[in-house]
Amino acid sequence: MRRRKRIAYLLATVLVIWITYVGLAIWNFETDPFPEKADCVIVLGAAVAGNSPSPVFEERIRHAINIYKEGLAEKFIFTGGFGDGASFSESGVAEQYAIANGVPPADIYKEENSRTTLQNITEAKAVMHSKHLNSAILISDPLHLKRASRMAKNLGINHVASATPTTRYQSQRTKLPFALRELYFYNHYKIFNQ
Repeated sequence: MRRRKRIAYLLATVLVIWITYVGLAIWNFETDPFPEKADCVIVLGAAVAGNSPSPVFEERIRHAINIYKEGLAEKFIFTGGFGDGASFSESGVAEQYAIANGVPPADIYKEENSRTTLQNITEAKAVMHSKHLNSAILISDPLHLKRASRMAKNLGINHVASATPTTRYQSQRTKLPFALRELYFYNHYKIFNQ
C-alpha cells in the first residue's frame, strides 16, 4: 500500500511538473513581430461573423498585411474553411479584407477545406508546395503559436512564428482561459498527433 502511494505521488509530481513546464512554454513562447523575409505569410483561420472577421481573426489579418507592406513576405496564404451553417469561408473573408486594404488579389492564396489548426497548417503546406513557396511567416495569437509552430515544424515547413502584437487577449481574465485551452490542445496533439 505504501509503495502504491509513493508511485501515485511520483506520477502526480511528474504530471504537475509537465503541466507547469508546458504552460510556461505556451505563455512565454517568443516570436518576432517583424521577422526576416519569407516567401509568404500563413494566417491561421479563426471565427467569422457573416462576411466579417471576428476581432481575433481581424488582428491576425491586419498583422499579416503589415508584414506584407513592410516587404517581409510576397504572398499570403489564408486558411480556414466553412463553419457550421456559414455562407463564407474563413479564408474567403480574410481574402476580401486584405483586398479591401490594398493587397492585390494576385498575391493571395487561400484554402477552404480546413476546420482545425492542424488542418490549417497541412493545407497551407500543400499550397506552398503547389506554388513553389519555400519559407513562411506563421501568424496567429501569441498563446496559439507554440502549438501551431510545433505542428508546422513537424510537417517540415520552413517557418518563423510571428504573433499578433495587437491580440484581443490582453487581460489575465481573457488570457488565462485561452492559455488553459491551449495547454489541453498542446498535450492532445503531443499524445494523439491531431
